[in-house]
Amino acid sequence: MKTLRNKTFYTIFTIISLFGICFIILFNTQVYKREYSDILNSITRMRTFISSDKDKILREPNNHDNELRNRMIMDYEVFTFVLDSDKNIIEIISHSDSNINKDILEKAEEILNNEFENKIKIGNLYVSNYAYNLSNQQFLTIVNITNSRTRLLIGLITSLILFCLGEIIVYIISKKITDWITTPVEQSFNNQKEFVANASHELKTPLAVMIASIDCLEPNKKNTKWINNLKSESERMNNLITRLLDLSKSENYIFKEDFSLNDISKIIEKRSLTFESLAFEKNLNVETNIQKNIEFECNKESIDELISILIDNAISHSIKNSKIIINLSKSKSEIKLEIINQGEAIPAEECEKIFERFYRNDKSHNRKSNRYGLGLAIAKNIVVAHNGTITANSKDGYTTFKVNFKIK
Repeated sequence: MKTLRNKTFYTIFTIISLFGICFIILFNTQVYKREYSDILNSITRMRTFISSDKDKILREPNNHDNELRNRMIMDYEVFTFVLDSDKNIIEIISHSDSNINKDILEKAEEILNNEFENKIKIGNLYVSNYAYNLSNQQFLTIVNITNSRTRLLIGLITSLILFCLGEIIVYIISKKITDWITTPVEQSFNNQKEFVANASHELKTPLAVMIASIDCLEPNKKNTKWINNLKSESERMNNLITRLLDLSKSENYIFKEDFSLNDISKIIEKRSLTFESLAFEKNLNVETNIQKNIEFECNKESIDELISILIDNAISHSIKNSKIIINLSKSKSEIKLEIINQGEAIPAEECEKIFERFYRNDKSHNRKSNRYGLGLAIAKNIVVAHNGTITANSKDGYTTFKVNFKIK
């Protein structure tokens, strides 16, 4: 249920956030294009005036009656540098109310020393201070675009701040929508779990009476077969009900109240010894690599149940004359448990599904195995209750179940 809530929340949050990001990109792109277009138009207009009046300007460098010298541009600081044949500045014309300054002169010298082609260059408006046009090696027009850069940066920063504030609102909205969507599902899921638990409890008593009654029956030639069938199926049903109750307990984390500091190394070592006889019957060898004296805040009984489930699962799915390896180690941040067996591989697409309730890889639902697809679901609930993770994977004929417990 927690996974469903997280997926729903992150899906909604991501979709709404992407719309916000797209809006910011489009907004700033449009503002950038508008500023760029205004600067380009200003340079292009000056280039047109220079082309139409250049001969007169060059013949009369100090005559201020021509149109170019009287041309004013109010939006930007624009300066035209008149050059001689050696690219020396012979006149500077200001097309705004601003006076020439040292920075403009230094920029002009830099351009004249490095540029040899007639071109318009604006550059990146977020970092550039000047745009310019070198025309026929005789005129250099420089536009101070620092105001444009300032406007763009203010617009970008403002939009990012609004986006961050909007993300807080999006987060709240996403949580509300997630609750609205998942609440009915969660209620249904809880009702289902409650029904399974209640039904299992109700069935436990009459089943116990049935088993006791069957044991009191006296077998004879006619009814021996039927009594044995009743015993077999009653035991099978009793096992199923027990597993359902264990599942209900693990899902509700009832055992979390009994957490205490335990030596998990001893728990695992003791439990692995109890399975050696079962492994021996199936020609399997149990090999343990358990680091000593690893202490962990846990529920002892549930950890014991976890190890039992994983070892029993490994024995059930191992090929003959192979071995089961149990590794336990501790690092600074976590305790790592691995149980490895050699047998039929788990398909990659089923490595997560095997931890679902009632899921079985055996699609034929073979009754002889006496398995119900509950063991690994219980194991996962135990691990999650201890703030851990459990995964499974198969490679080169070996299947590995990994359990990681975080150390506080």
